[in-house]
Amino acid sequence: MAVPKRKMSRSNTRARRSQWKTTATTLTTCPQCKSNMRPHQACPTCGTYNGRQYAEALRTEHAG
Repeated sequence: MAVPKRKMSRSNTRARRSQWKTTATTLTTCPQCKSNMRPHQACPTCGTYNGRQYAEALRTEHAG
């Protein structure tokens, strides 16, 4: 197994890690309530997925 012979400097380590990037979550609109939801998951607002009611709504709209 290869083992580094010397300690890697902070600048080299940080330069390498600067390429690690994340992507924004893809959002789709719910066909029932038209709110944003993640694809292939039950809607957090109304709890439906693929035309079926799966779970109670986790998010609620607060008036005021």
